[in-house]
Amino acid sequence: MGASLSNLADGSSGLDSGPGLGDIPESCVACVFLYLTPPEICNLARLNRAFRGAASSDSVWESKLPANYQDLLDLLPPESYKSLSKKDIFALLSRPVPFHDGTKEVWLDRVTGRVCMAISARGLAITGIEDRRYWNWIPTEESSFGKNIITFHSRGDVCTFLVILVRGLELNVMRI
Repeated sequence: MGASLSNLADGSSGLDSGPGLGDIPESCVACVFLYLTPPEICNLARLNRAFRGAASSDSVWESKLPANYQDLLDLLPPESYKSLSKKDIFALLSRPVPFHDGTKEVWLDRVTGRVCMAISARGLAITGIEDRRYWNWIPTEESSFGKNIITFHSRGDVCTFLVILVRGLELNVMRI
């Protein structure tokens, strides 16, 4: 069975030459790609030219971008994305984009395409409490934003699910 599948993939079936994966129209492949994750699309793009062409289609990658991806692009200088395809924009936004003087970062999850956000301790504001008994800055080299992290003590339940709205972006915040 494996030999017949490999023959179908390369278009040579021994004595008689039948249809192969390369004969599938690129538009049909693109329709299937709409239901796959970005990593799956990239893996299938290595099979043949039709799959590679469909994997480069703007319509495929537009469906993987969040509806408000333009808001994320506005955080970047326009010359860095003006001539990019939707696939390249997805790749660009899959890397952290710093904003607010580097105290916050936003990026797209490579599998789901959802917006993720990281906020440095210096990007947070603690309002109403100036008593240092309840929070403290701790120097560390492990922070991805710099040399300080913040620790704080709280009483009661800590909210485990939070939706943050930043410039119209709906973000999922994970419990750490």
